[in-house]
Amino acid sequence: MKKRLVALLLTMTLIAGVLTGCGSSKTQEADTGAPAAETTTEEAVTGADYITEAATEEAPMYDNTMRSESVAEAPTSEAPEAEYADREEAKGTENEKSYLDSCYDFDTEVQNGEEYSEWEEKGYSSVMKEPLSTFSADVDTASYSNLRRLIRDGYSLEELPENAVRIEEMLNYFDYDYAEPKGNEPFGVTTQIGKCPWNEEAELVMIGLKTQDVEYEQTPPSNLVFLLDVSGSMHNEDKLPLLQESFCMLAENLTEKDRVSIVTYAGDDTIVLDGVSGDKTKKIQKALNKLEAGGGTHGSKGIETAYALAEEHFIEGGNNRVILATDGDLNIGLTSEEELEELISEKKESGIFLSVLGFGTGNIKDSKMETLADKGNGNYAYIDCIREADKVLVEEMTATLLTICKDVKFQVEFNPSVVSSYRLIGYENRALNKEDFNDDTKDAGEIGAGHSVTVLYEVVLKEPIGGLSEKEIEDLKYSDNYKKELKEQGQQEKQEGLGEDGNALTEEWFTLSVRYKKPAEDESNLLQYPIGYECYEEEPSDDFLFAAAVAEFGLLASHSEYPEDASVKNVKKTLKSIDLDDEYKEEFLELVKECD
Repeated sequence: MKKRLVALLLTMTLIAGVLTGCGSSKTQEADTGAPAAETTTEEAVTGADYITEAATEEAPMYDNTMRSESVAEAPTSEAPEAEYADREEAKGTENEKSYLDSCYDFDTEVQNGEEYSEWEEKGYSSVMKEPLSTFSADVDTASYSNLRRLIRDGYSLEELPENAVRIEEMLNYFDYDYAEPKGNEPFGVTTQIGKCPWNEEAELVMIGLKTQDVEYEQTPPSNLVFLLDVSGSMHNEDKLPLLQESFCMLAENLTEKDRVSIVTYAGDDTIVLDGVSGDKTKKIQKALNKLEAGGGTHGSKGIETAYALAEEHFIEGGNNRVILATDGDLNIGLTSEEELEELISEKKESGIFLSVLGFGTGNIKDSKMETLADKGNGNYAYIDCIREADKVLVEEMTATLLTICKDVKFQVEFNPSVVSSYRLIGYENRALNKEDFNDDTKDAGEIGAGHSVTVLYEVVLKEPIGGLSEKEIEDLKYSDNYKKELKEQGQQEKQEGLGEDGNALTEEWFTLSVRYKKPAEDESNLLQYPIGYECYEEEPSDDFLFAAAVAEFGLLASHSEYPEDASVKNVKKTLKSIDLDDEYKEEFLELVKECD
């Protein structure tokens, strides 16, 4: 019995020692500053206390370098000083890197918390069964810069997340030499038709619309509210520190005609600046540079406060806009896409537009950010590096901040005498019902000053076509009834040079109709453009070939069910055969090479 008691005591002593060791290990781990798995309610409340002195304490001016000194000299526990020192040393060799390498300088790890909107790719449509193609305009570019980030993080095309790639946003990321608007029309229209590079049975149609370029000095005054996510999920260097730099860059280009407010949100919302003159650059940058991350993410409450502040400083005839910067990870208050859509749809009626800037990796909620921008009459961009911030907020500042047309809708009516079937490339989650085109209560996309929209169709010509009832096509331009009426007017058509048989419709492939509203109006205007064989080019322009290469790469990256003969090799060959006339197009070639 005595031996058993001694053995039992020894065993208990050993167990106690092991438990003590485990406890010491956990305490040591906590002392190293390792992030906790969850954020407590107390942390969420205290996370915003740092803001109270934002407008009074001194902070260094932003110096427009790759990494601002204000951020580099204020490392957090998650980003030690050595890491910032390494980055500062890397600046010296920046000029030796390619554009792509110098752009993307974050060492991040993609996690499985990212969310993308679900959409279903549409195949070919028969012109006789579905002669109308109707969809909303889109000038968002987030999908391309996010794709760039994913590829740079090591993803192969096959490994890219489902629904992460939207081809229309890849196309609209780049500039093209499109025609300028004429007269009082808001758009210049450019159309080209050529052989489809990845489908020998189809032709490729490119439609380009461009609004007038406007210098920011010539724009109306802006009432801007920066709505900034400072929750705990924003602590990484590619989130809040990059956000601070980005908005400091924007602040340098504002003027005394502008008004700037800053609202932050974490567990709660805080007004940091209230209607400061845009020329108070140092004051705006001080407030930005004092921000720190911590707490939960009560995004809906921040949205309410930001819109209230925008309404308080509303400028009649001006540009009134909330700019939301976040990773989209809203976890307090209204959090679902449906709830956020309802909230923003109500707020946009105030005449205040919403732009959304996405930041970070690992837990970005692309689906929520896209919804907010779409329903808030604004645009959505993803900032993966300081060069992208410069592109969106400096180079394209007017396009980002100033809306020229809202609720822009496209409707293409195909001529069954020429086109048997067609397929719209991209725009899957922008599709509208045909009756929505003439319904001014239906929301659609916005286009800023100097923005361009690129649309591509694969079309198959002169295939046998079936019948369709008179009732279904009697109101369409290319209906048999309409063509019969034109033939009866044969002599008049001949005098107008519309063809020997008096029927010009066989020379038209389709008619493009565009509806749009002026920013302060609720009634739409209609423009129509008939497109025919005159747009066909045996040797298409470099713009056409570049857009085709982007779309072909997009088919592969989006895991399209209709890639036909698309390949990275073909894309690379095309890009090497044309003049890549700016650094962003050159960057795209570098990105393609990484996937070869």
